[in-house]
Amino acid sequence: MQLRREGAGSALVDPIALDGDLSLLGDALRGVEWVLHAASQDLPCLAEVGMRPDALFDTELAGRLAGYPRVGLGPLAERLLGVHLRKGYGAADWSTRPLPDDWLVYAALDVELLVEMRDLLAADLERQGKAEWARQEFEAVRLAGPPPRRAEPWRRTSGLHKVRRPRQLAVVRALWESRDELAESRDVAPGRLLPDAAIVDAALREPADKDALTEMPVFRGSRQRRLADRWWRAVRTGRGLPAEDLPDPSPAGDGPPPVNRWADKDPDAAARLTAARAHLATLGEQWDTPVENLLQPDLVRRLCWTPPVPADAASVEAFLTTGGARPWQRELALPGLVAALAETAPPAAATPAVGNGNGDGDTAEDADGPRRSPRRRRRRSTSSGGATDTAGTGDGGTPAQVGTVTPVFSDPET
Repeated sequence: MQLRREGAGSALVDPIALDGDLSLLGDALRGVEWVLHAASQDLPCLAEVGMRPDALFDTELAGRLAGYPRVGLGPLAERLLGVHLRKGYGAADWSTRPLPDDWLVYAALDVELLVEMRDLLAADLERQGKAEWARQEFEAVRLAGPPPRRAEPWRRTSGLHKVRRPRQLAVVRALWESRDELAESRDVAPGRLLPDAAIVDAALREPADKDALTEMPVFRGSRQRRLADRWWRAVRTGRGLPAEDLPDPSPAGDGPPPVNRWADKDPDAAARLTAARAHLATLGEQWDTPVENLLQPDLVRRLCWTPPVPADAASVEAFLTTGGARPWQRELALPGLVAALAETAPPAAATPAVGNGNGDGDTAEDADGPRRSPRRRRRRSTSSGGATDTAGTGDGGTPAQVGTVTPVFSDPET
């Protein structure tokens, strides 16, 4: 763990040497602002060892809000300070002990310039009128808990779309779970043990036995041959499941379908999303800010798929609020989203006039009473989006129309 404190220089702390308990260090850093780069990646790990910030500044997120095209640590350091950071050890095995000196220098450089970068970014955000945006975003990141564990995390296997048959999917699941168990026990990234591509390949090729498995690309390597018994056992487990235990090839999701299916499934929703994205794209250009930072894409998709009824300003704002949109996001996006929903709302349907039975379309007070002009009654249509409200983002696209909805955060779908 790398630390740099103004006036105290830089320090490197080895969590392994401290048995993974850094709570005392966390206590020493109470009451001060922590400067992190891409904090959402580090905070869950820091929380596991007892370290939680009381205030946060995220240089990566600040760069996004400021409209910088490249927000990696290296590009930001070059842009702000004219300093080129060395690369080379990001993919190294940092469980190695002792760590080589070159690695230690590489690690220290991650924090060496963060304080100076923080000050320059803060000044730029203030100049652009985005300082309050950043404050709200940093606080949201600081308070966010760990993402919920997926019900079926194995379905995130890269290349899974190639696998269609349930029994082949069962092989993918069995290999994924076996790999994940081994990776956790060894404290290494699962992909270092067995790439996703090899898992999918084993499911599709259906090797007849262990020897056939070890003749396949990747599996024929020396490391995989040492684990061949384990992988073959997983393949056999997947193949041997009874039909009722096989995974569903098309599981129902908890959010809208993929956006590329909207036009067929619900053209009105597709129109809402197009209008909302156009509005957000305009805002993004106006404020020089990525659209996905103006409003979470999953929230936009959910709003457009099942907008509130009526889709007025109050109900749309309620939808955005429950979906996690920050005050600055709601203030900025709400007017355009409400307008986009109104523009794409289907016209109200008229109800035919009711006659008095004589075929002339008039109505009468009674059988013999005076006639009066026919009254046309119009019925309000609650069409297109349906009455159920939901919130969502995830496609990285621009927001769509909104209504009063129950917000839900799902993995972004594109």
